[in-house]
Amino acid sequence: MNLVTVNLDSIQIGQPLPMSLWDESGVLLAPKGFVVRSRADLESISTHRGQLYIDVAESENLQRAYVGKLHSLVRDDKPLGQIADSQFSTFELESARGANDANEPDWLDLQAETQAMLRDANPATFIARLDKLQAQINRHLRFNPDGTLFALIHLSSSEVQLYSATHAMLVCAMCSLAARDVLKWPAALESLLSKAALTMNIGMTELQNRLAQQTAAPSSEQRAMIDQHAALSVSMLRQLGVNETLWLEAIEHHHTKVPGPLAARTGGQRMARLIQRADMFAACLAPRASRPAKSPASAMQASYFDENRQIDEAGAALIKAVGIYSPGTYVRLATDEIAVVIKRGANTTTPRVAIVVNRSGMPTGELIVRDTSKREFRIVIGVPQREVKVKINLERLLALTKLPVSDRLW
Repeated sequence: MNLVTVNLDSIQIGQPLPMSLWDESGVLLAPKGFVVRSRADLESISTHRGQLYIDVAESENLQRAYVGKLHSLVRDDKPLGQIADSQFSTFELESARGANDANEPDWLDLQAETQAMLRDANPATFIARLDKLQAQINRHLRFNPDGTLFALIHLSSSEVQLYSATHAMLVCAMCSLAARDVLKWPAALESLLSKAALTMNIGMTELQNRLAQQTAAPSSEQRAMIDQHAALSVSMLRQLGVNETLWLEAIEHHHTKVPGPLAARTGGQRMARLIQRADMFAACLAPRASRPAKSPASAMQASYFDENRQIDEAGAALIKAVGIYSPGTYVRLATDEIAVVIKRGANTTTPRVAIVVNRSGMPTGELIVRDTSKREFRIVIGVPQREVKVKINLERLLALTKLPVSDRLW
């Protein structure tokens, strides 16, 4: 731990703590998110244990802010005693927290927000909640697309309780990247596409969650609901205030299986085809109670080839956007190491990866980054997540997704 003193005046009363509070010996006094109800409560914590401390390592943004402040004091030739006693002011702590909130999404919170939005039957609030959610996902995609894919694929592969919400977010992210970076669709169309992807299954949200946890095959009643969900989703969205023709057309046709080029389709049908291929890709990567997740290669093939076993234009755009080995998926290297993909590479088959299991089959302590475009570290095969018996630290790996291209690789 790297504990530094925090100024009591920098702690907002009645607001969740941006990070945990500790005493000088490293005893936890109040966890991150704890709400200090009054100044008296804060002073009680402080006087009981002495001064309050925060762990700089808990926030990358705070660490940068603290180091920057120390450098500033050194440059100004401040006495060593003053540098050693340096504390964060209210402004500095709030700025660090604000940067953290803006750039470091809480994916579990976003998952819950998506689930709540999909269950919102109130026309007075639905559009606003959807707009806010779509804007948040779009911001994270622009700030850190690899980290966004990593987090969503990891969530999709590791739990099924909120499957419908996670699946919708992942399809939204994949479609947005393909539309923006490969197909070069205008921003307004990308926004409509994102909202259509988020709401494509609103007519069967609860059923989709149940099916993900159900070991038996769908009943005849459930099958009928699955077959009708596109039309039901369109009807529900109209009642909730959605009147965009392209959006509704995309959802109406997102299970229509007609091969052929995108240019031969209407605008809504082009969106529908892209959603459909992303839907298939994401569904393959996610486990069910009734079956394990498929390998990245199987997921790729499901979306890359059309109904006639020809290359599908929408599927190819998705693969080009997210990679055959997308961030968050696992691979085996020529070195016999198992790694998790952290960043897309120069082409779809050469991503950056972080080793999680060494060639002896043991979990690695330090995460070593490899460049799979180098022959000695080439990818041999994709590995289903269920076969990787290692619990990963999501925050550590998400930090690696921000590595600039110039960083040294081993």
